[in-house]
Amino acid sequence: MTDRYKTSHLLEDQYEPGSDGKVLRNLVGITSPEEMEIVETAELWRIQEKLIGEVSRDQSFTVEDLCRIHRLWLGRIYPWAGKPRSVNLSKGDFGFAMAHVIPILLGEFERRQLRQYTPCIFPTRDDVAHALAEVHVELMLIHPFREGNGRLGRLLATQWHFRQVCQFLNSVR
Repeated sequence: MTDRYKTSHLLEDQYEPGSDGKVLRNLVGITSPEEMEIVETAELWRIQEKLIGEVSRDQSFTVEDLCRIHRLWLGRIYPWAGKPRSVNLSKGDFGFAMAHVIPILLGEFERRQLRQYTPCIFPTRDDVAHALAEVHVELMLIHPFREGNGRLGRLLATQWHFRQVCQFLNSVR
């Protein structure tokens, strides 16, 4: 996946032999970027359905929850799933948070955004949108995992939005 991110060199920066440096080392031996995308997406759908049955409307999220969700999603594919990344990442000229400060940033993220905005139960749609946006942006800036940060952020937003829709439907019954 060298076309996506430039990294430092550690375990998380190893690529699957035969993938021409395009697919991260994985537990299932996939060498094709297209096949990896299909497998990651199938796992994302699987975990999304699982979480809809598990995540409660009034659930507060923690960093531990995010790691668990990431591990449930990608744990069949990558050995480092659910663990904060240990490599530095950049995309173009933009460098994400340095790997050595991720634990500190995640602690701050949990104390500020996650405690303030989860559970995502607010009186107006604008308040919900603000909460979703702030949590998503902060998560993306930290970029705590080697792979899947954007999809994880969208998965969380989907879970919260799903709960809001359920709350609305229950209120009109």
